[in-house]
Amino acid sequence: MRALVISGGGSKGAFAGGVAQYLIQDLKREYELFIGTSTGSLLVSHLALHKIETIKELFTSVDQKSIFKNCPFIIKYKRGYNDIRIHHYNVLRNLLQGKKSFGDSSNLRALIASAISPKDFETLQLSATDVVVTVSNLSANEVEYKSIQECSYEDFLDWIWISCNYPPFMSLVRKNNCDYVDGGLGSMVPIEEAIRRGATEIDVIVLETEVNYINRMPTKSPFSLITNMVNFMMDQIEHQNVRIGKFEAAQHDVAIDLYYTPTVLTTNALLFDQKKMMQWWRKGYTFAQDKNTYNRR
Repeated sequence: MRALVISGGGSKGAFAGGVAQYLIQDLKREYELFIGTSTGSLLVSHLALHKIETIKELFTSVDQKSIFKNCPFIIKYKRGYNDIRIHHYNVLRNLLQGKKSFGDSSNLRALIASAISPKDFETLQLSATDVVVTVSNLSANEVEYKSIQECSYEDFLDWIWISCNYPPFMSLVRKNNCDYVDGGLGSMVPIEEAIRRGATEIDVIVLETEVNYINRMPTKSPFSLITNMVNFMMDQIEHQNVRIGKFEAAQHDVAIDLYYTPTVLTTNALLFDQKKMMQWWRKGYTFAQDKNTYNRR
């Protein structure tokens, strides 16, 4: 069984889309299993349907308003970089409304519903392809993997949305009497799960560089401190997932091919810049093309 695994990474998912486009469209790779975490979960349904141009147009056109009903930060471009600060009024409004997070990402749920139709869902359920998304269950203190084969239409849309809800800036979702957030909080690169489900060949798209090149800007506020802490934690989870995935692949004689980003795309993946995301999609496509051309020599 061949599987495609796509890690979390917010706006950097555009790069993953470009890589996947080359693998599916040009190399004609047929995957029986798609597993995505966070931004990866937004891509896998359309990739499984081979609706690559549709997801490309959708993914590279989103902005903050597409994601947030109530955005918890203000973005200002200063001296060559984005200065991100807390939006005190929006955060206070969210808390006064009884929400459990700084921001409200319900616009993303509506966007997902408009992107995946009941017909798309039915087509995937009737196919031999399995599509799986990763979520973190805070109440049960465990990672859960939700297969399209085991869900209703509305539930599957909920799980995709939940998989993308980066804490504590996006919505905390109460479902099945449990609190759920971004799957990346527990499993950023679910290689191990792909192996557990029977994959023998896995292409893995990791939305980070293989070697750490990041030196973050100095912390200037409690808001940036929380951002840096969560980013640090998820980076460590990602590295651990890859190490465990490589170990499990070696133990089970699974062929694994990793596609890392060749450069640091952004230090804040919650910023959705349409121009940059279009560039990252093209960059992902050409990177996968160059890598496979080199490997064939």
